[in-house]
Amino acid sequence: MKLLHLADLHLGKALLEAPLLEDQAAVLKDVCDYAAAYEVNAVLLSGDLYDRTIPPAEAVELFDRFLSALSDRNIPVLAITGNHDSPERLSFGSRLFRRSGVHIAGRCESPLSRVRLEDSFGPVDFTLLPFVRPAAVRALLSPETGRSVREETPELSTTQQAVAAVLSLRPPEQGIRQVLLAHQFVCAGGRTPETCDSDLPQAGGVEAVDVSCFDGYDYVALGHLHRPQRVGRDTVRYAGSPLKYSLSEVRHQKSFPLVTLGAGGVEDIELVPFSPPHDLRRIRGELEELLTAGKSSGETDNYLWAVLTGEREADPAGRLRAVYPRLLHVEYELTRKGAGREADSPEGNHPSDSKTPLQLFEEFYETSADHPLTERQRDILAEVMSHILRRQD
Repeated sequence: MKLLHLADLHLGKALLEAPLLEDQAAVLKDVCDYAAAYEVNAVLLSGDLYDRTIPPAEAVELFDRFLSALSDRNIPVLAITGNHDSPERLSFGSRLFRRSGVHIAGRCESPLSRVRLEDSFGPVDFTLLPFVRPAAVRALLSPETGRSVREETPELSTTQQAVAAVLSLRPPEQGIRQVLLAHQFVCAGGRTPETCDSDLPQAGGVEAVDVSCFDGYDYVALGHLHRPQRVGRDTVRYAGSPLKYSLSEVRHQKSFPLVTLGAGGVEDIELVPFSPPHDLRRIRGELEELLTAGKSSGETDNYLWAVLTGEREADPAGRLRAVYPRLLHVEYELTRKGAGREADSPEGNHPSDSKTPLQLFEEFYETSADHPLTERQRDILAEVMSHILRRQD
């Protein structure tokens, strides 16, 4: 059985101020074509399908086309919600979708949703674990006993305890190959995975889940972090995002795992690179140098982050944009003496350097409130910030 593992589509997201819907549409079309050409038996979507709980209409239409294209090719889809998704909205119509081979677990249920597919070696069970927090798990489990879960299990306060409690209600069935979809911050023996600016900060480790929670599963398809990577073992893996969604991802090599299951479990994992229409690249040099190079290079069709060296000049962004129409960000290189850090390395940059005040407030709000701003709240905030900036000018 061949499984194509995707995560963190973030449909409707923009890179700084650049809309990415056309790039996302091109990537999803490539995924559909690849899945058909290589006779993939199922596509796994491990959360953050949308970038907002109330996604723009164009993003919903794109996801609908994607699911329809896979269904038309008789390729089953197994999907879960991430922390950016609305469980209620993604649960809508799920019973009808199952008839077309599209299985979406919007809410965390007790027991968890499980889908069984067959290949020439027998059955494969897919357990669907949407993004969960401890409070939601306590609320989910309390009706089963009629008493407060916090009173019965006061230790159920971390995400690891919550995930373990939910998984224990439907443990893997012995003798059957097992695949788990999850959207959490997963560590291996205290070693944290590599993160970037797009990933939400973890609060003191209470949101971390150790990879040992997933013992018993042949493959664990993770979502939540944007850098593709294994966690603890090759068969527990973040697919990563299909596109680069922040400047800190400029050096990422985006790919999706193509997992082959044999009679005894995972036989092979191939990392298939994405080929987006426009890559995110970082260029560095003096202004005149970059202008000259741009007229004879192939960089002009990429999204660009420019780091300027030398003396400051008037309107560098405007001059660069005349040559590089997809320029996103310009900064002057800061020396260690002048800034206390190296600006030459994106990993060395402070996470707030490349973000607008609106983006910073959105991240602060979501971390504090456990849910993102609504589209209406975001529009009001953008208007207020724009008014403040105009007055400062």
